[in-house]
Amino acid sequence: MKDITINTAIAYDLPPAFSGRHLIDGAWIENAQTFERVSPSHGTVVSVSAQGGVEETNAAIAAARKAFDAGLWSRISGKERAAVLLKVADLIEANVERIAVQETLESGKPISQARGEVGGAADLWRYAAALARTSHGDSHNSLGEDMLGVVVKDPIGVVSIITPWNFPFWILSQKLPFALAAGCTVVVKPSEMTPSSTVMMGELLIEAGLPAGVCNIVLGHGEPVGSLMSTHEDVDMVTFTGSTAVGKLITKASSGTLKKVALELGGKNPQVIFPDADLENAADAVTFGVYFNVGQCCNSSSRIIVHEDIAEDFVARVVALSRSVKFGDPLDDSTQVGAIVTPEHNAKIDGYVKDAASAGARIELGGDPLQVDGLGTQFYQPTVISHVTPDMPIAREEVFGPVLTVLTFKTLDEAIALTNDSDYGLSAGVWSNDIHTCLEFSRRAHAGTVWTNTWMDGYPELAFGGVKQSGQGREIGRYGFEEFLEVKSLVMRVGRDSRTPWVQKGA
Repeated sequence: MKDITINTAIAYDLPPAFSGRHLIDGAWIENAQTFERVSPSHGTVVSVSAQGGVEETNAAIAAARKAFDAGLWSRISGKERAAVLLKVADLIEANVERIAVQETLESGKPISQARGEVGGAADLWRYAAALARTSHGDSHNSLGEDMLGVVVKDPIGVVSIITPWNFPFWILSQKLPFALAAGCTVVVKPSEMTPSSTVMMGELLIEAGLPAGVCNIVLGHGEPVGSLMSTHEDVDMVTFTGSTAVGKLITKASSGTLKKVALELGGKNPQVIFPDADLENAADAVTFGVYFNVGQCCNSSSRIIVHEDIAEDFVARVVALSRSVKFGDPLDDSTQVGAIVTPEHNAKIDGYVKDAASAGARIELGGDPLQVDGLGTQFYQPTVISHVTPDMPIAREEVFGPVLTVLTFKTLDEAIALTNDSDYGLSAGVWSNDIHTCLEFSRRAHAGTVWTNTWMDGYPELAFGGVKQSGQGREIGRYGFEEFLEVKSLVMRVGRDSRTPWVQKGA
């Protein structure tokens, strides 16, 4: 461990444990039964949350249904909805530090990345506000002199939003403002491991003037809260981000009511590096891609596919950069990689690494849990593994940690085949100075997003989502906004009726 960079514990006055409550029909609701979150980095209780059950979930869904049917949000103008969303964006920016510190303590991610996540989410709210004002349908005046056709877009109704622990505030902001912009009402369940930033969002919504019942929050576990949110007949849509396994369960559970389901699931995302690429920039992007958010990211570039002529040199570059990445105390402003979310997940990551080594892969760096002075062992070393074959579990399954696997290729066709040889299809990247190589790869790669000569750049205007077992539907952008809308055709006869009567009188 002497050849990696470790930030030991810094002096920091931790805030009191956050008290989380449900938000139902505009009121904060407590429970006698609660659950605690122990910080993965600091080993102390950082939040105590109300434990929701069937009663609270039913009440939240009923509030959302009542609010939607009353039209107090769904039938007001886009201008009025946009005004509230813009206020929320301003309030987010005014509360970045408070929210980011709590998210860091619950998730273990570096404080600098939590600040970027929370502050950056404001832009999603502002973009959603713009969509609320500019949404429109179509008109068809070419159907005949006495006919007019109009296609309108209505809010889908009550939406269940179920979010994960790795980007709790960002992913909520990929869903919630777009659902609200469309005129929907919602019930939100955050992960039980990172519930507090969602409750803080509820506080901002009330301050911004969102009417009671439009956004309801229920804290608790997948069973019974998430399960009921997926099956209740008064819910019109479920949007979920998390594991592929849970996404499949939600799809199955929701089938009884044929409600719409949008899923953003796992990924095993490759970056493909050709010999003519800018190798310095590519190595930096690969290093960022695998260690960002402790590697606990659906977009993590956890596998690289490198041309065999440059593989040895490129791996050496990434290993050298990895030694300089700062692992350790997530409350240190300079830390780049923090703690693993749970001890069980840390052990799972280590199991993948040890199994790969036993199968013949070579550990170029790391390969073990990491002890950080003053913070314990819920960390994992920066790990690079070469001589990986495509059949190994570590090359095919989502490790969700700071672990990079290296495969090699000889031709473009082989690189594309390796890219597509996966159950997942969330994102992919290509590095080459040949525009023809980049374009061909981009068109043939089975992925919802393809980056060329960059990695993980995203914008509110661009839709996000995957293919195959990485999910269905899209988030953010206009396509993500339209997930929350239903299309309705209005067929109107105007002016003189020129039809030939169907019933001939006196015939």
